[in-house]
This record gives sequence, structure tokens and C-alpha cells, in this order.
Amino acid sequence: MARLIILLPFLLNLLVLLPVDSRLDPAKVPTMSLEVDEQDSILTSLILQADVCHAYQVLKNGGLKDENIIVFMYDDIAYNENNPRPGIIINQPQGKDVYAGVPKDYVGENANVNNFFAVLLGNKSALTGGSGKVIDSGPDDHIFIYYADHGGPGVLGMPTSPDLYANDLNDVLKEKHAAKSYKSMPDSVAFDQVIYIEACDSGSIFEGFLPEKLNIYATTAAMATESSYATYCPWTHPALPPGYSVCLGDLYSVSWLEDSDKNDMAKETLEQQYKKIKKRTSVNGTYNVGSHVMQYGNVRELSSKRLYLYIGYSKPHHKGSAAHAYRQDSLPTINQEPIDQRDASLVFFWQNVGFKFSPLNLLFPFSILKLIVCLCFPYSLFLKFQRAPEGSARRIEARKQLVEVMEHRSHVDDSIRLVGKLLFGDDRGLEILDAVRPAGQPLVDDWSCLKSMVRSFERYCGSLSQYGMKHMRKFANMCNAGVKAETMVKVSAEVCHTFPSNAWSSLRRGFSA
Repeated sequence: MARLIILLPFLLNLLVLLPVDSRLDPAKVPTMSLEVDEQDSILTSLILQADVCHAYQVLKNGGLKDENIIVFMYDDIAYNENNPRPGIIINQPQGKDVYAGVPKDYVGENANVNNFFAVLLGNKSALTGGSGKVIDSGPDDHIFIYYADHGGPGVLGMPTSPDLYANDLNDVLKEKHAAKSYKSMPDSVAFDQVIYIEACDSGSIFEGFLPEKLNIYATTAAMATESSYATYCPWTHPALPPGYSVCLGDLYSVSWLEDSDKNDMAKETLEQQYKKIKKRTSVNGTYNVGSHVMQYGNVRELSSKRLYLYIGYSKPHHKGSAAHAYRQDSLPTINQEPIDQRDASLVFFWQNVGFKFSPLNLLFPFSILKLIVCLCFPYSLFLKFQRAPEGSARRIEARKQLVEVMEHRSHVDDSIRLVGKLLFGDDRGLEILDAVRPAGQPLVDDWSCLKSMVRSFERYCGSLSQYGMKHMRKFANMCNAGVKAETMVKVSAEVCHTFPSNAWSSLRRGFSA
């Protein structure tokens, strides 16, 4: 969940659409010579960028102009060798191309945290590349942000290091509010900034933050302690087009996007759309699969705010009057089960080893061996291994990459587990690392401490990568338990005797914090 930001500085309002997809860590178009984590992360980058491109089309259809849209996107999937339709991106089984016309303001290495914050604050002097567009907003503007990327507790992914941490984002939002760059009347019922975030653990970005006085309304795809979900996967009906063996979208994202396509945004409110998204993302409130869509910030007065103020207005994409469209206040149920976003990359593997994939296979695999292989080997590497001639250099390299992926994931999990045991003892180590603070409290009190823990670990044990983001709560709990920086350095050095020299070396990738 991540490489694209779309910001709209005026019309009758200021819109910020921010989907940032960093599912490819060191962002390059994948080839046989790519680093293995880039191969791993390409598996889900399609989902995020497709949702972001669809969001751009929603805004364009709403009457917004490109000069009012700023896009951050790594832009590495449209012409990727694994895309069955070069130059075309879809995020629905029978969907149209959503890539056409998408602006490329900040792509590749320019899609980074520094530029994102500079754009939000309207600070052109702080930019380090890109189109130069910033949000030049005033007190009567409205801002809309859509952010889609990988996530972990307290952190959102970026295509380049470092990642985006919750405290930094909230500090920038407060700075923008203090600068009066969007409407901030204390008694106003308007929500002058609306933020939609698609990422695992995305509720943790605002949990304990975002006071009502900022006039910001935010929704997230998941609670602070759960993954988000992918949908429109190969087992979905209607079937995906020929050549696709991926999930095409995220359940939270396609829900708000399809609702915006079909219904009258001049009449629908933020509250009404939230309820539709929540119902669909929870699979009709069952939560057997799916996640808890959350609300944060100035939620009390959201019912009076119409969506057209943020995403524009256009006629619904079906026959009938706008009033008729408005009465269609529910979204269709997903025909088959969505899949945990952290397992989305496994879809590729199961679809290409000769038997049908189902989410139930993750719980009831045909054999223990198949389950172990699925958990270790991402499809893009496995497929290259299968396609390469026996004994060829390509097959040897693919086998090497498969082994490195397995070793990296095991290395991250085992190293963090051992750090916990050394810090807190065999009996209490995992209990302390996995503790969850009460609702309403941020992940950690000292965010500088959290970042220092991450850097110390990566200094000796290598980059966490997008896979290791799920462990961020463990680093936070080290700080919450009073672990000192020098202690973490000592323990990390003891756990990781040999500095990683592979694709996950922090010397090559930089620190994620």
C-alpha cells in the first residue's frame, strides 16, 4: 500500500488526493537482476497503484483539473514485464483503464517523505525534484488526501527511505493548521481536510492524535492492530481478464471509489459513504474476513459535509436520475472472500502451481509442504524459477533469490524475537513485545526513541523492508518499557553477529526511520 499522491489546490476547494504506494522498496522495474525484495514487493504494488489511478479518474470525472491535482506515484507497473496489458492498469475485473492521463508530478525517487511534507505545507524551497507543484491553499480551501501503501503500527510505507511515521504526519497537519492555510474557524461545522488511508494497521496513524480542533476528518482501512484486505482476486466472480493472477484492488479503496463512481456526491455525505465502506469492508458486518474501517478527528459534525466539496461532482455512471442514484445507498457484496493484504503476494504462487487458490487454503492447505513453500516464496520469483530452463544461469539466479527471500523473512522474525528475549527474558519477552496499549493512546510516547530502536536494529541486522514493518509495535514497546538506546545497540550487535551484505543491507537501502 504505495506511491501516489494527488493534491488539488483549488476549484471551489483545495483537494489533496494522496495515495503513496511503496510496495517496491528500492523502486526499479523488476528484471532478473533486481534485488529480491523488489521482486517480492512488486506483487502488491499493482493493487495500490491501480487504486490510486482510479482515484485520479474519480477526481477528473468530478470536474477537477490537472493543475489542481498533484500526484505522487512510483509509476513502475504500467509497463512492467509482468503486466499482461502493457500501458494499461485496471482495478476491477471488468474495469476500464485507469492509468490514462494520470499526472506524474513526483515519481520514482522523487516520491519521498521530504517532498510530500513540502507539498502539504506549500514549501517550494524544500522540494528536491518533481514538478514543483505544492498546495498553495488559502483559508477558504478544502483538502482531500488519499494515501495507499504498505503499513505497520505507527508507520506508512514510502517508495524510498525513510518511511512516514505517524508523529511526523500529525505534526505537519498541526503546522498546516497553525499557518491558517485551510479553513480553521473554531465553530465551523466544515471539515476542511479529509484523509482516507489504505494500509495495514492504518488506525495507528491517528490513534491518540488528531484533536477535533484541527477540523480534520480521517478514515482508515483498518484498526490500529489489524491488516487491511485485498479483493478482486483470481477466485472472484466475475473472473479476471486472461493473464491476470493478482488481486486487483484493496477492499476499502475499491469500496469508496466504486461508491463515488455510482452515486451522487452532491447529495452523499462523508458519514453516508463511511457507513457503506464499513459495511462492505467488514463483509456485511460479519468480520469473518475484512477489517474495521475507522474514523478519527472531528467526527461529531461530519454528517453535514457533502462529498462533492472534496472530490468534485459528476453524474453517476449509470442510467437514471441523480435522485435514483442517491437511493442506492449500499454497495454490492464481494462475491467471494477477500484476502489479508499481508498474504496477497501468495496468490501469485498458488495460481501458478497447478491448483486453485482459495483463502481457505491458507488455513487448510493440501499439505504442510505446500503451506511452508507458500509462506516462504513469493510468486514472481517462483514463476521465474519455474520458467527458466533447467541448469540455466537464469534458473540458478532465481533459485538464489528464492532462498534469499526465505532467509530474509526468517532472519527478521527470528532476530526481533531474540532481541526481545535478551531484553526481557525468555518468559516475558514476547508478551512485552506484543502488548497493545488501550484505545485512545498512541503507539508510543517517545517517537524519537522508536526511530532510534529501528535504526539500531537495521544498523546491525539489515533493513526491515516492507515485510518487517509489521514488527513496529515491538520496537515501540521496547521504548514503552524503558529500554535505552545504548542497550538496544548492544543487544542488536549481539543478536546479529554478521552484518547482512545482501539486498536488505541498510548500507544499500538506507534506514527506514
